[in-house]
Amino acid sequence: MVLHVTLTPAEDSWIVAECPALPGCVSQGKDEQEALANIKEAIAAWLWAEDQKAVARLPRTNQPEILVSV
Repeated sequence: MVLHVTLTPAEDSWIVAECPALPGCVSQGKDEQEALANIKEAIAAWLWAEDQKAVARLPRTNQPEILVSV
């Protein structure tokens, strides 16, 4: 999966990283490399949280759940 990320210098000399496709998915780092590593982690956490919300809304059935790593 490929997602676009924006990197913006902050006033405190940190780099703010944001994934526009995922509302509220923002992170930062002391430099571009750290900001990119942190936003990758934030994206994974954002997707996991959305998945958990979706699963909670599903009706309960006797069918087994299948987990797929992306």
